[in-house]
Amino acid sequence: MAGTVRLEVDGAIATIVNDNPDKHNAFDDDMDMQLFGILDELAQRRDIRAVIWKGVGKSFSSGRDVGSIGTLQVPLSHHELMRRGHRGIQRVWDIDAPVIVACKGWVMGGSFQRALLCDVRVAAEGARFRLPEVTYGVIPDTGGVAVLYEMCGHGFVSDMVLTGRVVSAEEALAHGIVSRVVPADDLDATVQEMAAQIASSPAVTVKMAREVIRHLALPQIRNSMNDEMIYQTFINRSDDFAEMRSARDEDRPPNYTGS
Repeated sequence: MAGTVRLEVDGAIATIVNDNPDKHNAFDDDMDMQLFGILDELAQRRDIRAVIWKGVGKSFSSGRDVGSIGTLQVPLSHHELMRRGHRGIQRVWDIDAPVIVACKGWVMGGSFQRALLCDVRVAAEGARFRLPEVTYGVIPDTGGVAVLYEMCGHGFVSDMVLTGRVVSAEEALAHGIVSRVVPADDLDATVQEMAAQIASSPAVTVKMAREVIRHLALPQIRNSMNDEMIYQTFINRSDDFAEMRSARDEDRPPNYTGS
């Protein structure tokens, strides 16, 4: 059964639900387009005062469904595909309501980066965060590195990106990646309570408070995403990327040249 992303609305609170539990809510192209459509709808709604983003099953999302890579039916170049992805997720910034991400299980790759572009992240105990892209021969390309740099500084973001190591919920809290860590059974109730508190506040005040915070961060994030699009496109055409693929196909050690 294919995964889906759906929108549920209860009064002034909307919930985005990743629903692909058999694959830890890994995203394929169809799920991307469903998410972007939901963000576009939310950006146009004035009745929503808070948004929760969560996953069905054990994880928020393990990132990209590797089984779906290379199966895109739309004839887009690599650069055009990245541009579509950037434009789609950046709609989260056009939503007047704050977005709270309920992090549990795996929060990984592009899905971790998308969560970083939202307002607040709350982690369940046992949640694990990871950016594994370099181990696949590519770079993180969804804007999350810029957010991590602002939160954690050069050393920590370099460690995460270059080694691909797993970060626990407690370590994520210590570095400000999440604002709270709660027992797994309390995660849904906690984010629901937070959303209700925000939804009960004056809407214009919430909106202006978020604008002040975003004016501090968005220019740097947009610039970083522009760089990611250029450099990822270069990597996709590089000799080293081709060598990595050939070495895996031929079951031999790669011979990287840095070009």
